[in-house]
Amino acid sequence: MCTGSQDSGGAPLPPAGDILALIATGFWRWDSATGLVALDAEAARLLGLPAEPATLTEAGVRSRFHPVDWNEIDGIVNLAVVEGTLAEARMRVMDEQGQVIRTVRSRTKPMAQGGQYELVGTIQEVTEPSPGRAARTPVTGDWRRSREAFLLDAGRALAEARSTAEVLRVAAGLSMPGFEPDGLAVFGVRGERLTITGHHGQRPGDEGPFTDMALTTDYPAADVVRHGRAVYLSTPSEYKNRYPSTWPLAARFGRESWAFLPLTVAGRTIGAWMAAFRYPVQFTPDERSVLTTVARMLAQALSRAGIAESERELTEGLQRSMLPTLGPDIPGLALAARYVPTGGGLQVGGDWYDMIPLPGGRRIALVIGDVQGHDVRAAGLMGQLRIALRAYAAEGHRPDAVLARASRFLTGITESHPYGSTGGPGSRSGEGAGVGVGVGDGGGGGGEAGVGAAGAVFGEAGGEVGDGGASGPGDPRFATCLYVEADPTTGVLEIARAGHPDPVVRTADGTVVVRPTEGGLPLGIDPDADYPTTRVVLEPGETMLLCTDGLIETGGHDLDSGWSRLRKVLEQHEGFPARAGEGPERREGLEQLADELVQAVHGPTSHYTTGPLADRREDDIAVVLLRRAAVATGAAVGTGATAPRLRRSLLTVRQAEPERIAGARQQLRELLHDWAEPEQVDSAVLMVSEMITNVLVHTDGDALLLVEAQGEVGERRLRVEVADASDELPHKRHPGELASSGRGLVLMELLADSWGVTPRGEGKSIWFELRESPAP
Repeated sequence: MCTGSQDSGGAPLPPAGDILALIATGFWRWDSATGLVALDAEAARLLGLPAEPATLTEAGVRSRFHPVDWNEIDGIVNLAVVEGTLAEARMRVMDEQGQVIRTVRSRTKPMAQGGQYELVGTIQEVTEPSPGRAARTPVTGDWRRSREAFLLDAGRALAEARSTAEVLRVAAGLSMPGFEPDGLAVFGVRGERLTITGHHGQRPGDEGPFTDMALTTDYPAADVVRHGRAVYLSTPSEYKNRYPSTWPLAARFGRESWAFLPLTVAGRTIGAWMAAFRYPVQFTPDERSVLTTVARMLAQALSRAGIAESERELTEGLQRSMLPTLGPDIPGLALAARYVPTGGGLQVGGDWYDMIPLPGGRRIALVIGDVQGHDVRAAGLMGQLRIALRAYAAEGHRPDAVLARASRFLTGITESHPYGSTGGPGSRSGEGAGVGVGVGDGGGGGGEAGVGAAGAVFGEAGGEVGDGGASGPGDPRFATCLYVEADPTTGVLEIARAGHPDPVVRTADGTVVVRPTEGGLPLGIDPDADYPTTRVVLEPGETMLLCTDGLIETGGHDLDSGWSRLRKVLEQHEGFPARAGEGPERREGLEQLADELVQAVHGPTSHYTTGPLADRREDDIAVVLLRRAAVATGAAVGTGATAPRLRRSLLTVRQAEPERIAGARQQLRELLHDWAEPEQVDSAVLMVSEMITNVLVHTDGDALLLVEAQGEVGERRLRVEVADASDELPHKRHPGELASSGRGLVLMELLADSWGVTPRGEGKSIWFELRESPAP
């Protein structure tokens, strides 16, 4: 402590300690390293101790202050260290009985060394403020409780904001306890320029002079960004003196006080936050603490929002680049498609669809699939697999061959080492085509002639996978896929399926039927898997739905409950034109149906139709709709009349697949879902089961089932045919009571309105007819 000094005239000044004693101000020193607090006589008196110098422990000093006030010390000191200012606080002094004996103000200078600091300063008694100023008094318990509640609410609101716009909206709505700014602005940094990210409390256009300002400008926000320290301006004169060149820009707003605080994330200043007031604010330590805490939360929220927006832009751009457009209209067919990413995470998944023009220009291929996973790796594999399928299809391969080659391709890139690695399986030193050459026909050397084009593409794709880290050993992935080769002229569809949901057909009269198709394992599981082809005819006026399992199961549904939900949407859709033709109404109706299907899963009504698996997470959704145009009959051309209502279903049951008899029964029930007489439906199902079983048991060939229901509701005629390649005609038998066979024709004679056997050039067909009986 100083003992004395001289003024400019040479007269000695009294010792500093005497001066402090004369103005009833104590001196104290607090060393956090030793935990000791040194007090002079006046400081000891103010703390309720004998008026003599003393050295106390930190605990001894803490016992003399109100606990609420003492808890503020760390925050005030840390704030002063960061800002390079004095640590100033009001604290209540307590006696041994816990009664408040006085209120003191401490003003100290923190000197930090490593993780420790030393406080040197003064302590002086102050009077309690008048009741009118209590709302802004930092030592009142109500103010502190209000501040803590405000910070909790502000932190929660900012943490929930998911975009920069939401963060700015939350910041504009913050109501600070005891003092409330009427103008807010958030400044960002772009290169060496200061920009306005958002503002509140100013008129539109007022931000003009601040939108593109050099960081070297003599402006408080630029100063804050340059040095990373807050700037507090309590009066207009202080603003004018410190920043005279930019004062005219601020003067026109009529504010009295300003606070400019750095927005810092991970030690990097990303911008500045301004809070301006229309009344004078002294910016006490408590007020600065509130503003500093809000600035830190605001910086974190803006950083999170910026990262989230960048990720969304990146992933949405990735998906847009990978998902193709459906191309120009196809005569006789209408197409519509939708892709909806999953609701959480990176919003990147492995679902995709594609339309591929095939060689010759007459046919097209539709592909829909789902790579396992919901991450960047799944999206990368999806992009490669889509390229592979397009290349194989462009080479003219049949649907079964396309999927077989794609499965070998996916197996190769998921089980091999990343491109550029050395040693181990899958590494091919010196082969530029790499994976591409090997996938064409399972070998690296003598593949088929058509491998070349695909090999060049796949070699390129394989390199990109390794470079991007999307492929690596130890993490095999599989993919489901449905490949449809369509002839727009005839409506014939050749379908190959790899573990994917079956297609669904909506007939011209609104009946919805799941079309069972033969299939194989998902792609990437067995490189030698086979994928048999199923032929389906899409009749005029019919619509086929292809989708990934996300459309079925999102919302906690399994396959059964999910299909029930979608069936209602398909059956109730009324957007298709009743007349024949290929006008824009047909395409618009298909687009409307696609929207209705997605809305049923993700729209408001989906929240009330959750399925039995409540813990099932959401999934990506891909949907493709294919509709064949309705055509008028020859006699009706020019009159607008259309052909009689017709429902048709065609199904092949092979010798090695007797389990598909159950699928045939189910398909018949779906086709006759609105038949007037349920007993007739049961009879038809029984006869179909008997007819197909007879073919599988008594012949060596497959059974071909054809079902047609024609006419208006209540007057329809059902005709069912089962054909096989055997020339042996069935004979009516008279089985005994214990016989296990021989009753097929007897049942048909009893249950059918008419039946018969028709020989063909190769084989025969047995048929029956039922005429719809009116409902009782």
